[in-house]
Amino acid sequence: MNSKTIAMAIPGPLPQTPAAQSSFSLHQPELEAPIIDKNELFPDVVQKITSYITKAIDSSYSYEQIRTCGAGQRLRPLVTSLTDDCHHSAIVAAILASRWLFTSTDLDDTGVNESRGLACELVAWEFLTCLSERELMDHLLHELPEDTNREDPQADMESRPSPSSGSAHSGEDEAANDQTPLLQRHQREYGKFYKPPKQEAPSSSTSYRAESDLSEVEKVDDPTKPLAGLNALEIAAVANAKKFLAQRLVQGVVRDIWDGNIIFWESLSVNAVKRARVYNKRIADPYARLRVPKYAKAIQICFFAALFALYYAVLIQRHPHGITVTEVFLYIWIAAFAYDEFGEFKDAGVAFYQTDFWSLWDLGIIITGIAFLIFRAIGLLGQSDYLTDLSFDTLALLALFLVPRLFSLASLNPYFGSLIPVLKEMTKDVIKFLPVVVIIYLGFLSTFSMLARDRLSLNEMSWLLIKVFFGSSYLGFDVAAEISPLFGPTLMLIFVTLTNILLITSLISLLSNSLTEVMAHAREEYLFQYSIYVLESGSTSSRLTYFFPPLNLIALLFRPLRLVVPAQTLRQFRILILKATHAPFVAIIFAYESSRLFSSHRSHFPPAAGSSMHINYSRQGRPLSSNLSARFTALKPALAPSTPQQPSQHQQHLPGSSSSALSTADVAEMLTTIQKLSSQVDELSMKVAGQSKD
Repeated sequence: MNSKTIAMAIPGPLPQTPAAQSSFSLHQPELEAPIIDKNELFPDVVQKITSYITKAIDSSYSYEQIRTCGAGQRLRPLVTSLTDDCHHSAIVAAILASRWLFTSTDLDDTGVNESRGLACELVAWEFLTCLSERELMDHLLHELPEDTNREDPQADMESRPSPSSGSAHSGEDEAANDQTPLLQRHQREYGKFYKPPKQEAPSSSTSYRAESDLSEVEKVDDPTKPLAGLNALEIAAVANAKKFLAQRLVQGVVRDIWDGNIIFWESLSVNAVKRARVYNKRIADPYARLRVPKYAKAIQICFFAALFALYYAVLIQRHPHGITVTEVFLYIWIAAFAYDEFGEFKDAGVAFYQTDFWSLWDLGIIITGIAFLIFRAIGLLGQSDYLTDLSFDTLALLALFLVPRLFSLASLNPYFGSLIPVLKEMTKDVIKFLPVVVIIYLGFLSTFSMLARDRLSLNEMSWLLIKVFFGSSYLGFDVAAEISPLFGPTLMLIFVTLTNILLITSLISLLSNSLTEVMAHAREEYLFQYSIYVLESGSTSSRLTYFFPPLNLIALLFRPLRLVVPAQTLRQFRILILKATHAPFVAIIFAYESSRLFSSHRSHFPPAAGSSMHINYSRQGRPLSSNLSARFTALKPALAPSTPQQPSQHQQHLPGSSSSALSTADVAEMLTTIQKLSSQVDELSMKVAGQSKD
């Protein structure tokens, strides 16, 4: 996407210079909030949100200024309108997409667009605080539709449910192919998100859009297309919405995805549909637990451990003129990992895949492994000892990427997880600073090489200056006279001063500033990386049958059958293969969760697998006051008994009562009282909605 396209997507005039910007005043006229219909096109929703934020934020502010000071007062009408009147299923994704558009443009160097992006994060968070727990999950995990350019669009259209169907599961037959995204359950909502070229989109608020209508070119070149197929959490990761992802409500959903309390696949059947839902052990397929991120990551670490063991075995054995059984297994592991990474890239897309820190290490493993295979094959076929030695030397480089990947699970720890963004920012600063070093180095290298052309070769002079640059200045002074009796000492003194004193000191200061800046927001940085780590294996994949490597090569062998076998038959066959090959993994997961459940019952704590949620997703309605509702929700565990048969500690200490005296009628009466209190709190929150919203 070029800057021109992004500039067209962000309406309104470009921000003025800081001297020309007027300070915010509370006496400015209140903006009219946009009217968003629940069936409105996603690009139109993004356009309305972007237009309003552009008008509301006209100067550079920090996040705290927008949240606490008068700078954010003009965002109140938008939050109120979204809370009371908006029921669009992708509204949170649209707000975060606006954040992505603001921060993607490079036309603004005053920080105004960055402030507008922070305003989008604030609006999205305040909207979430006004949702019920079930709506919170639905909005954060609502996926945008994929691009219409599919391999078999006709089959995909036939597999979608009919709008006139009365059953929730009627017409959910999927396309024959596992690569087709399974997002057909709300065709009446999704089917019109992306309009075809040269076609007007229906809108329920033509008066508001009169000022910011898109041209025909903008309608065809939709700037939100790179976000197709992502949900709101994934868009937040792509847009670097770190403050949004660090909020408690958002992290509650992320943790539930990690623990498997929220799942996206409930059954392994031909007609299964990907949808975020609460895990119910009674009706969920046991094989659906294979998609839980913490289990998938544990199996992945075991795969890396086996790859590391094969790597060491091949290098220690080192058979130059033959291929051993261990080396064959190493080839299988590398091929399986490369195929799995290719599938993850297709599932996540470029926009989300590049946000994952560990994707670079995965690519390093694949590239190094492929280079080893190529050199090894050519060396064996050509009987070349040099290429054979080169192949093993290339394989030795694999440890540079494999060892950090093996211990990637340590990034879940807050301390080690905070170091990852530090390394990323320092690497970026070094790369930015490197051109200055290269320019100065090339200048002195050319001069010294010409002065010592009869005494030192270019290679010797290059290594000499590199040693001087990294601190061995005494070597440069020793050979300065040999380079040139007249100019050598003076030029070497200047080179040492520029490198060891000026450049190195400047680089250290730059890296120190990056470290301080990142560590000042260590919690946000850690939660940002943690969210990406969870979503990368939890929600990005749209494949029903996901095979863990190296078992994914079995599925690869049956891909040619797609040409002759009917689609549903092939998919059912893949499901049978998955259940047959992954049964040991399911058994281990079942034993682990059963042991956790047994130990939690013995310890009188709620069970950990599936029945204890970080967030209660049973509420369906949207509360009007987030503060009062949240406080009352927090009081419910203290008021309600743990089980109907087991009284709470408070009841056990009542005078004249015992654990056996508590009847079912008493429990029912207590629950009725709690429901009455809940309705009273909702009525009270309705009266003070305007004053109690964050």
